[in-house]
Amino acid sequence: MKQRSVFTAVLTAGLMLTGCTAIAEKQPEEQKAAETTVEKKAEKNKAVASKAVIGTGSYVDYPRAQLFIDEMKKAGFSESYLRETLAKAKRQQSILKAISRPAEKSLTWGEYRKIFIESKRISQGVKFWQENHETLALAEKTYGVPAEIIVSIIGVETRYGRITGSYRVLDALATLGFDYPRRSEFFLGQLEEYLHLVKEENVDITSLKGSYAGAMGYGQFIPSSYRNFAVDFDNDGKRDIWKNKKDAIGSVANYFAEHKWKPGEPVISAVSFAQTADESWFSKGRKGLIPSQTIADWQQRGVNPQLDLSPEGKAILMRLKMGKDDQYWLGLHNFYVITRYNHSKLYAMAVYRLSEQIKMAYEKRKMQVAKTSTKKS
Repeated sequence: MKQRSVFTAVLTAGLMLTGCTAIAEKQPEEQKAAETTVEKKAEKNKAVASKAVIGTGSYVDYPRAQLFIDEMKKAGFSESYLRETLAKAKRQQSILKAISRPAEKSLTWGEYRKIFIESKRISQGVKFWQENHETLALAEKTYGVPAEIIVSIIGVETRYGRITGSYRVLDALATLGFDYPRRSEFFLGQLEEYLHLVKEENVDITSLKGSYAGAMGYGQFIPSSYRNFAVDFDNDGKRDIWKNKKDAIGSVANYFAEHKWKPGEPVISAVSFAQTADESWFSKGRKGLIPSQTIADWQQRGVNPQLDLSPEGKAILMRLKMGKDDQYWLGLHNFYVITRYNHSKLYAMAVYRLSEQIKMAYEKRKMQVAKTSTKKS
């Protein structure tokens, strides 16, 4: 296993606002310990950052930058290279504005659903599948992840490569690492990963672009996710998730496989109740995404899945609002795997429901093409 510095060691406590993560799966008590570590470091770094020379246009003169340089020297980088790199990094006020923008009101499932499950995204997904059907079939065979899930993820993240971000990744990570104290440790960890990435891939450190939070390519991988899960799926010697659809598709599939996607198993199940459900049973927050109760446990509580599920399987209980009505679901293991991409029940549900719509439209289109071909012959 690679030895990581103090910056990378705390990555498991932070989550990207956009894109995916390489965060290891943790139990609640582990998460709490990691979060405590980050909070202590953040307070220390906030004091250092307050003395920063803001407005110089780059980060090489920041006191916090020297601490970063000292850490990265231990990882084998020269001080001259690091200072040159930080001198190239430009502070982007628009990034700080974007990440600090007050959150919109909490969306219901019905409101969230309308954003992602709409006819244009579905038709674009069908076209993407048609254009890349051989690669998607190979990815499904290689990694056991359904083609429609891969297509849906890319559709939700970037509209099939149409919106991948225009910020230099170096600028995004430096800006958030040095000028956003609340999550500086996470983004400095990603900056460290990015330095390793460009060295390993032999690319110009200023050439790669992504979102304001440093997420990259068709599938919006942050640097740690790229290093851990991106693959050279077409065997051309490069892992290109920015322009190469084959590598992007294979990388998303590999991400899910590495997070233990179970081929052929369901994602969710509707439920009925034999008694009134206790409020404490419903999944809440990020910790609530981790399945801890078995199907047998839920059945003992009078929560009965509509699907025939293994009693040993684990699931979370969800209540999602659709208009004036509430929907009740069990989120199964594969649902949890989708939340590893983005830690949100609504995100995972949107990805799954969109995948269903794309698959139905794709199969319908195939049948139409087949009928047309038969008539012509």
